[in-house]
Amino acid sequence: MQNTMKISEQITVGPQPSEDDLQQLKKSGFQSIVNFRTEGEENQPLAPNAEGEKVKAAGMKYLHIPVSMNSMGPELVDQFREKLPSLPTPVFAHCKSGKRAGAMVMMHVACENGWSGDETLEKAEEMGFECDKPELEEFVKGYVDNHTKSA
Repeated sequence: MQNTMKISEQITVGPQPSEDDLQQLKKSGFQSIVNFRTEGEENQPLAPNAEGEKVKAAGMKYLHIPVSMNSMGPELVDQFREKLPSLPTPVFAHCKSGKRAGAMVMMHVACENGWSGDETLEKAEEMGFECDKPELEEFVKGYVDNHTKSA
């Protein structure tokens, strides 16, 4: 798959995989798939429920947390962060392009590592994440600043 970004040994972020990509992810050793797309988004090779069935049939775990730019809130990030540790690794997390997935994963990693919101945005940029939405940057920064473990 193209345009994937390995965040750590445990988690990689990218665009939505096709059915063939799911098989390739399994062959590459991925144990879990996290889907941040909402039902009915355009250009979905697989609807969330259909993707879940394919992932489970391939012997991987599936987690669907629908996130849109309008619905992204602290409770969804908390839900993801609460469920992520129970998933077998490595995990492939995706949305349509990887931006929402990248933001969700970076918020988790930042909070676990005690980063500030500004550090998180810097590290995300160094990794190649391009955020063209100021409201997403502000949300990430604010969430991390309010949820980071004290270093």
